[in-house]
Amino acid sequence: MSAVALKERIRLVRHRKSRPSWRITAFFCVAGLVFTSVIFLRAARADNPPPSDTVGTIEGEAISVQGPMSVDAANGQVKTILRSGSEVTVKSGQAHIDLVEGGNVTICGPAHLSVLKSGGGLTIALDSGTIHAHIEGQPTLTVYTVQIQAHPIAIGNGPEDVVVGIQASGAMCIRAGKGAVRIEQQLTGQSLLIPQNGDVSLANGQLETLRTAAGQCSCELQISAKPVEVSIQVRALASTEDLKKWAADPKPASPPQTSAPPPEKEEPIYQVFMPPLRYDASAKVQQEYDPNLIILVRRARVRPALIFQGKVEGEAMVAHAAQPPPVRNSRTPDAATKTPEENTWNRVRTFFQKLWSPNS
Repeated sequence: MSAVALKERIRLVRHRKSRPSWRITAFFCVAGLVFTSVIFLRAARADNPPPSDTVGTIEGEAISVQGPMSVDAANGQVKTILRSGSEVTVKSGQAHIDLVEGGNVTICGPAHLSVLKSGGGLTIALDSGTIHAHIEGQPTLTVYTVQIQAHPIAIGNGPEDVVVGIQASGAMCIRAGKGAVRIEQQLTGQSLLIPQNGDVSLANGQLETLRTAAGQCSCELQISAKPVEVSIQVRALASTEDLKKWAADPKPASPPQTSAPPPEKEEPIYQVFMPPLRYDASAKVQQEYDPNLIILVRRARVRPALIFQGKVEGEAMVAHAAQPPPVRNSRTPDAATKTPEENTWNRVRTFFQKLWSPNS
């Protein structure tokens, strides 16, 4: 073997000893890829904010949501997420919206509204019902009605708390709990500033009808009571000694029954007696029973006749028979008292007077 070949062989042996195994290289490559993927997924999940049009999650017992929305299932709970353009209807009770920025909106039903979100502004178009909004800095809230728009104004970067409601009669109420509220008439452009703790109402959307109405605008979240935990205890059967001990112990006397039993209802009782049903397997059409054989029995309790027992005291009333009025004669008293001779003489005298009168 020449010196050149010997040197080349020594160089190849040294190169093989210094090169790592391909298995070790592959293992480290796979481990690096897995570690990098986990770090990337965690960073993406932590830094992935909700979409810009997400309003918040809504909860309620009798609500319906239409329009853009999504459902999130986390920790065994299903939550409805409102997005810009969602239409919410609260049939009865209350609904609660947790805003993504940290505030909340309580809806007192029956109510109907729509939510719109653009950038850092949240607009609630209220058709009916009452809402109670609590905002912590963001977003900028504006409440629109048919004729009035209300815009809460923070005082010294403090929280905003406002209640806006539309009653069934059409009147509108506004209460500024924290901060002030600026209201503006959309048709005329007139605006007013309601100070903090102000509670007003206006009719037909006219600012001229503004008046103080304390206590009419309210919508507070009613926190439901926690369910009562029911503990179930399973006991073993009583032994013979327990039964003897229970029989030997004195029993407390039952309290006297103070409440009177309810009176029996004296309502008629109806009973219907029908003939027995028959079935003939050989007949194609079953024979119907005669309706004249149905008997209707009415049972009613007959009330006893009223019988008066006692003695009536007092003087007896004697009825006197009324005497008939005397019958009057048609002839006059003068004609009845005149004698027949006077009547004859008068006739003769009258005859001669007529005979010798100049007119005859």
